Amino acid sequence: MQIISSKDNELIKHIKKLKDKKYRDLSKEFIIEGIKLIKEAIEENANIKKIIICENCENSDIIPKELMYEVAKYECIYVTESILKSISDVNTPQGILAIIGIENKEMQIDYSPDIIVALDDIQDPGNLGTILRTIDSVGLNQILVSKGTADCYNPKVIRSTMGAIFRVKIIECEDLFQTLKEVRKHKFDIVITSLKAENSIYDINYSKKVIVIGNEANGVEKKIQDISDVKVKIPMLGKTESLNASVATGIVLYEYVRQKGK
Repeated sequence: MQIISSKDNELIKHIKKLKDKKYRDLSKEFIIEGIKLIKEAIEENANIKKIIICENCENSDIIPKELMYEVAKYECIYVTESILKSISDVNTPQGILAIIGIENKEMQIDYSPDIIVALDDIQDPGNLGTILRTIDSVGLNQILVSKGTADCYNPKVIRSTMGAIFRVKIIECEDLFQTLKEVRKHKFDIVITSLKAENSIYDINYSKKVIVIGNEANGVEKKIQDISDVKVKIPMLGKTESLNASVATGIVLYEYVRQKGK
């Protein structure tokens, strides 16, 4: 078994470069790390190109043996502990990571669901990852993101999704405003949250709605506000005037779940 021990190895250099968005875009690849994400990638038939394993994990109980049996079906590269730490993005690596290819799937919008979620320049990777995870939890499998939204393949986003990254189709919109106008042609109403709205999120029917979540600091872009069909607010009893973007998304989507459950 060959073990990579040099930081000058071309594969190691490649993995380090994948921490940069421009290089991820160029190579159409991203990194996942940790036992849970590797397991999810295998279960969801992700495009796993290589799996990198710390040499010490082979004969330890860190990685479950049943997972190692599955991992062995892919191209596995072994590295020393020091090399693994140098390419890891976490403080306490679990000893395993993988290079995943970004598949060039048909990125057309599916208009069959009751609701579609669109993100207008969400900046925080943690928020973005949590939103993707929430979308997955309510049974949706696509999201529209503006070009100014944080990179969905950022390592922090990937970790925050807890595997949802493999189940939610990410449709990056060159111009979200124009995309939303196109969505309206398919008989969807554009819904935005606004502190000035009269109706609350509990007053509308979640059928054929596209819910736009705005930037953390500035909210939804003005021209998108101007073409919105419905403005709603999240009722708050305390003095706080606004909520974290991912929290707000969860509250709105679970009102959709409640109505669907009825």
